[in-house]
Amino acid sequence: MADFVSTETRADGVALLRIDRPPMNALSLGLLGELADAVASLATDPAVKAVVVAGGERAFAAGFEISEFGDEERARLVAARFRSAFDALGDIPRPVIAAVNGYALGGGLELAMACDLRIAADNARVGQPEILLGLIPGAGGTQRLARLVGPARAKEIVWSGRQLRADEAERIGLVDRVVPAAELLDAATDWAAQFARGAVVAMGLAKRAIDRGLDGSLAEGLDLETDAFVEVFATEDAAIGVRSFLENGPGKADFVGR
Repeated sequence: MADFVSTETRADGVALLRIDRPPMNALSLGLLGELADAVASLATDPAVKAVVVAGGERAFAAGFEISEFGDEERARLVAARFRSAFDALGDIPRPVIAAVNGYALGGGLELAMACDLRIAADNARVGQPEILLGLIPGAGGTQRLARLVGPARAKEIVWSGRQLRADEAERIGLVDRVVPAAELLDAATDWAAQFARGAVVAMGLAKRAIDRGLDGSLAEGLDLETDAFVEVFATEDAAIGVRSFLENGPGKADFVGR
């Protein structure tokens, strides 16, 4: 049985993946294993149209379980476990939204950055404090952070180890929306539900083209886009959308998610 990670899929296709390891949702190796298993299940479940990742009231996730650190060999194991879980989360072919409440530090912020979008409570505090331990981020913090906020800002955040308030994180593009803490989960699931009603297979193809395109040249990215553009025409939603446009005009299609 899972001890620290639970999932629940609602009737509207929004799956809630919740991390619960009191008091601060520290990311242990065991929790990361459970996360990878849960993500694998969500990624292949046809009932899942969008995913919300949430933590607890005090913390989204306050970083890796420091008591499990060790030597270089242990560090390689920890990094591999993070990489496996977070890459799989990022590869879910559906919109994935992090609902960030309280602290999202170190691995917690890296978990949020592995999602497609981030909505934060107004009480959230985010940062990469590894440098305060004489370490650096090891779960995507030097890479995903720079892609979100630019290399100079990423270096300042990593080098200082400081915590950013939600309003600053929104201003620099690290989070996409800020809402009152009491409204966070409802706002996140409502946002996810908007996507879940759409052409989610097409969203997944667009997500793949965007994410993979960032790793290559413009020409390579355009090739990825062309391939995805061709692939999407094999979906039922494409046929529904084109027919609906011709018969009723734009924005009136009822998609089936296939």
